[in-house]
Amino acid sequence: MKKIEKHDQDVIRLHNKQMILEIIKKRRPISRAEITKITKLSPTSVGRIVGELCEQGLVRETALTSVGVGRKAIMLDIDPQAVFTFGVDIGKKVIKFGVMEFSGKLLHEERVEHTALKATPEATAALISETINVIIANKKLDKSRIIGIGIGVPGVIDHDRGIVQYSSTLGWRNIPFAQFIQDKLHILTVIDNDLKVKILAEYLLGSAQGSRKTALIELGTGVGSSLIIDGDIFRGGSNSAGELGHTTLDPNGNMCECGKRGCLQTYIDESAILHEANRIKETADMQQLFAAAQNEENWAQDIISRTSLYIGITINNIVCMYNPDAVILCGDLVENYSEIVPLIEEQCGQVVWEPFRDTFKILTSELKSKSIVVGAAMLVMNNYVDKS
Repeated sequence: MKKIEKHDQDVIRLHNKQMILEIIKKRRPISRAEITKITKLSPTSVGRIVGELCEQGLVRETALTSVGVGRKAIMLDIDPQAVFTFGVDIGKKVIKFGVMEFSGKLLHEERVEHTALKATPEATAALISETINVIIANKKLDKSRIIGIGIGVPGVIDHDRGIVQYSSTLGWRNIPFAQFIQDKLHILTVIDNDLKVKILAEYLLGSAQGSRKTALIELGTGVGSSLIIDGDIFRGGSNSAGELGHTTLDPNGNMCECGKRGCLQTYIDESAILHEANRIKETADMQQLFAAAQNEENWAQDIISRTSLYIGITINNIVCMYNPDAVILCGDLVENYSEIVPLIEEQCGQVVWEPFRDTFKILTSELKSKSIVVGAAMLVMNNYVDKS
């Protein structure tokens, strides 16, 4: 029992520490009294945590600032360039890079065309390492201030050991990818599932700021989800929580690439939607389908309406299981065709179980295409703060 209590206390302490650091980053310079008012923590707790952050060199006291007649407050600030992290997003056809300063701002972004399925994991690691070295040189970054590299990877990831257990997107199985990068650059490297770092980004810097429990659903070429509770990513027993696309909608339904019938992704991912459309009329891409719907072609409107219904059912299932206060919709389907969002909201009004209908907000991604780079970089930053 004592071990459990200590674990809970440690989790609360780390959460409060990260919360206070984020407040200082966003509102700097700021006084201890203002932090106490915002967080509703006791002045003693705030003072202790601020003391820790100052000792670690993450926060510094600045010149006294007047706050009234005869009263002055010591203000708290950070050095934005005290440390840097790299965020990397490995996609099907492109790898994105970002350099983040301690304040959470991206100093530099870069894209490199790369088809991962046509390259070995070793070749992909070499390209990432080479690109990071070029960025370090071009931006004249002090390598001693680079505290780590975070990489978002699609698939099932052993986050603790840095292994890509399975990624159908990349064609990888049991690849110790973090070690590949670390061996080349001699910089701490961590990897995680792309949607898990994406929700971290939205929670810290995007549309989920202020939420206590957020669910994220990605809709596009695949279907996936992730969950964050009070700043902690929900991972499940093997870091595989969130494989939403392979939940069963109909046991006698469409055949999925995984070998099962009726998986959710066979109804709402891009290829499934286009397959349905082509049974009625030749449809080259999603743009053509949505154009047909805007031209009031009934067949296209029906397909989009049915897709919205299935997404509404998906949201209902997640809300019933986890009771989040926010659900973020992201991915190509909602980011490229935002007109589907009100249709999904309308379906939710019908299919979400009544006790949950007014308990959550439906949001869209604020960071969009930057979210995985930002989240991967923040993952490293958070680990650094936790262990400091």
